[in-house]
Amino acid sequence: MHRERVKRVERTICLAATLGVAIGCATTRSAARRSSAEVSGGMMRVRPGITVLLEDSLALIRGRRIGLLTNQTGIDAAGVSDIELLRDARARDAGVTLVRLFSPEHGIRGTEDRQHIASGVDERSGLPVHSLYTVTAIAPPDSLLRDLDALVFDLQDIGTRTWTYVGSMVYALRAAARNHVPIIVLDRPNPITGDHVDGPMLDAALSNAEEQSAERPAKPYALYPFPLRHGMTMGELALFYNDVLNIHAPLHVIPMTGWRRGEWFDETGLPWVRPSPNLPDLVSALVYPSLVPFEGSNVSVGRGTPEAFQRFGAPWMNAARVAALLGSRHLAGVRFDVDSFTPRNPGDQKYGGRTIPGVRVVVTDRNAVQSGRLAANILWALLSTNRDSLRISPRTFDERFGSTAAREAIMGGADPDRVMDAQRGAVDAFMARARRYRLYP
Repeated sequence: MHRERVKRVERTICLAATLGVAIGCATTRSAARRSSAEVSGGMMRVRPGITVLLEDSLALIRGRRIGLLTNQTGIDAAGVSDIELLRDARARDAGVTLVRLFSPEHGIRGTEDRQHIASGVDERSGLPVHSLYTVTAIAPPDSLLRDLDALVFDLQDIGTRTWTYVGSMVYALRAAARNHVPIIVLDRPNPITGDHVDGPMLDAALSNAEEQSAERPAKPYALYPFPLRHGMTMGELALFYNDVLNIHAPLHVIPMTGWRRGEWFDETGLPWVRPSPNLPDLVSALVYPSLVPFEGSNVSVGRGTPEAFQRFGAPWMNAARVAALLGSRHLAGVRFDVDSFTPRNPGDQKYGGRTIPGVRVVVTDRNAVQSGRLAANILWALLSTNRDSLRISPRTFDERFGSTAAREAIMGGADPDRVMDAQRGAVDAFMARARRYRLYP
């Protein structure tokens, strides 16, 4: 049985090589064997891509000048930063020179919670940091890639279509292709598992995968028709986008070892680091896709509280009625508690310093949670109780929820579960298409 699993991983990774991954299959075969051994031996410990790169694939960066696109999530199993690892004795002995850093939303150390972040110098390493979260920049500029031999990418995805770090990767792939610079994507687990996928799908009319321009500014959270919860890893996403968008960057994906699709992050043995200031733990990461559409409304999603994206509320909300209505829906894996809260200096500027009525989403069975269905039912409950007070910004809501038609149907009185049932065919079709990009059993 374990031998069959190893062969399946080998076939998947060798297929990935045909999609532009220039890792030798011999290297990944040994990684697959180690992955199976770790799982079968009960260790259940994952080696992230940075460790596999330094221990098994150092030849990819030996003697090279490299740039690194990362943040606080780019660490090994001991919590050591990629920045340090790529400057330590092993890397120095291999002639690796880390030239500069690139940072996504929230900055190189993940502490910023504002719209635009300036470039500067990383205080800990002294390296220059070029921000990719500014008014004009989302991709590494050509001028900062031309003197590099490779660009290394290591950011933690959270399994949700709206995550801007995936957008940073797509635009980095485009920049690497344009400048003929190899890009090395270091893989990490999907923290909310790789075998739970649900919609809505992002409408093609809302997608923003084309090149950035002054007339079409980039929106890195609405890239391509994807389900709300996609079930892929960052490395698999790199393979997908490099292929379907015809980017054709010189891409190398360094897979993890020891990870299985059904594993949650807290089963990997890796340390949890906040992917953003507003995702304190795995519960927030799980509920995030259900509440992030309400960023496009006058509803607080708990920013400025210790449990951001686990609760929602507003001064005008009838919290008891909302909780009762949601409870009557018998949604799998969750319950709803009345829970007033006070946002403190919230990044979304919603109700700062005010104690507001709220509802807490309590996860009772994480394997049963359906993110899109939960979002749809929350919208229905708010409309049912406070229609005159709820304000929705349609474009902003839809780019996060994914479907204009689904939102309009719910706002028009349709049953939210039936609306979500209608999404299932498109999600299943996506899963069939995405299967060829999978790297893990």
